[in-house]
Amino acid sequence: MTSTGFLVAAVFLPLFPFSMLFNRLFGRLGNAWLRMALLLLWPQLGVLALVMPGEKPHAWLVWWAVATSGLYALRTVALRDLRLWTGYMATSAWSLLWPAAAFAPLDGSAYTLALQAAGLSAPFVLLTWISGRLDAEHGAAYAGVCGGLAVTVPRLSGLLTLAILAAVATPLVPGFFIVLATTLNALPAVPGAALLILTVWFLWAWSGVRILRGFIVGPARGAPGRDLGHASVALLGLMLVVLMLAGIGISGELS
Repeated sequence: MTSTGFLVAAVFLPLFPFSMLFNRLFGRLGNAWLRMALLLLWPQLGVLALVMPGEKPHAWLVWWAVATSGLYALRTVALRDLRLWTGYMATSAWSLLWPAAAFAPLDGSAYTLALQAAGLSAPFVLLTWISGRLDAEHGAAYAGVCGGLAVTVPRLSGLLTLAILAAVATPLVPGFFIVLATTLNALPAVPGAALLILTVWFLWAWSGVRILRGFIVGPARGAPGRDLGHASVALLGLMLVVLMLAGIGISGELS
């Protein structure tokens, strides 16, 4: 991999400290739709830079990527701001595309890696839309400001719960199959990296439970806000079903 290709891939499939560029940009964008577009496009540029040389990442790059993923996963455990949580979780997830590329079967294609990047990004796009909605209704998408959502906006809180479960790679979503396949592929070659990936996965679950508890559980806090309409619930629910079907489809690509 050339130095230019490495730098581009390190920025768009974030390796620390290059990862700070994405998180700074994501945090500064005030428009939720721009943040959603950024989440979809950013990792695809990294995938393009990673696969263009036609060679797999070196072992030291894999360790750097997994360490970056673990760093951001640990950071999300203490976060209560949904926008920051989404950006850091996306960074943690995209970093795992380095070991996914390194330990994929020899016939693994650029298309498969791009599909994995899209599958990992989809739940974060949905969370960004939800955080924009909470910003508009409560002034901030912060667990201390708009808690007890299960009481005030049960349909939105249900969607938020499902989106966070998808973001932390629970079964049937693409992230689950991607992380599982990456771990299993890494296990024979670099058992230590596989163990660290599993640790990252545990941190995601822990972080997801903590932020869900801050938003969903307990008495209502802040202004009640407007709940989602039935049409919005049906449309967004359909998107989640499509996401699960995509996860099953990705599992076939990775097997």
